[in-house]
Amino acid sequence: MNKFKKINSTKRRTRRTISYTLLPFLLLISFITHTAPLVLASKNFTEQHILSAITVQYLTAKGIAVIPKTDLASTIIRTAMLNRQVDISWEYTGTSLIVFHHITESLSADEGYNRVKDLDGKLGIVWLEPAKMNNTYAFAMQRKRAEQENIQTLSQLIERIALIQKSDPKHNWQIGFDAEFVNRPDGLQPLQQAYAMNLARPQIRQMDPGLVYNAIRDGFVDTGLVYITDGRVNGFDLLVLEDDKGFFPSYAVTPTVRSDVLEATPELANALNTLSRLLNNDVISALNAKVDMEHQSAEQVATQFLTANNLL
Repeated sequence: MNKFKKINSTKRRTRRTISYTLLPFLLLISFITHTAPLVLASKNFTEQHILSAITVQYLTAKGIAVIPKTDLASTIIRTAMLNRQVDISWEYTGTSLIVFHHITESLSADEGYNRVKDLDGKLGIVWLEPAKMNNTYAFAMQRKRAEQENIQTLSQLIERIALIQKSDPKHNWQIGFDAEFVNRPDGLQPLQQAYAMNLARPQIRQMDPGLVYNAIRDGFVDTGLVYITDGRVNGFDLLVLEDDKGFFPSYAVTPTVRSDVLEATPELANALNTLSRLLNNDVISALNAKVDMEHQSAEQVATQFLTANNLL
């Protein structure tokens, strides 16, 4: 009997020894799982490349590992966030309102932000502080030509396009669009309805968003759809036409994060809000111009920006 007690006692000590030996490894595995790199998704234009680079460098400096995923479509990023494949993205209020939630009513910038914050919050996506910038859409022309044609508003542009269609159809105006806008629910079709804008298919020239600015400057198209915070608007001396019917909503860029990620990384919200507070139309336009006009990399521009703001 004593022999069996001795054996059982030895087994218990052995199990305890194994448990104590494994404990550090189990804790290490738990730590690694908890601190897995965050996935940051961005879209396929300069501003998003810069925001991605700024975020990666700043969070990395603060000890938060990040893996960037670039050049993704808005809908792909959205689906990936809902499926817990993406943790962070810089999203625009207008995109969430219209593309994701199908809201078409006219809202102020604050109303739009509060609406998407509430709707996305129910889905586990948190909208942090919006930047004081509005990268909405607009139509632009060569400034000299717009002044010669006396075109300052989108309505005047539509009138001119319609006049050429009737009087000189062989020289119909060509309009540059990025492919995403043409197919978006807040894109070309509702714009045409709002402004009674009738275009023949050959007049619609789809291209990469970044090529629209060069196409306008070089006369390849007569006008085109641009982002108003793009550095090439000023760099190429383009005139942004007034959206006199208020068709385009506010597109305030905002860091968005999954709620479970914020809970697991408490310092993340303050870090992202710090970046958001530094951005406005003039700042982002200047950063965009460094990439598109001076041909610096997004990473170089991000480092300069963070260093200038004492964040590196």
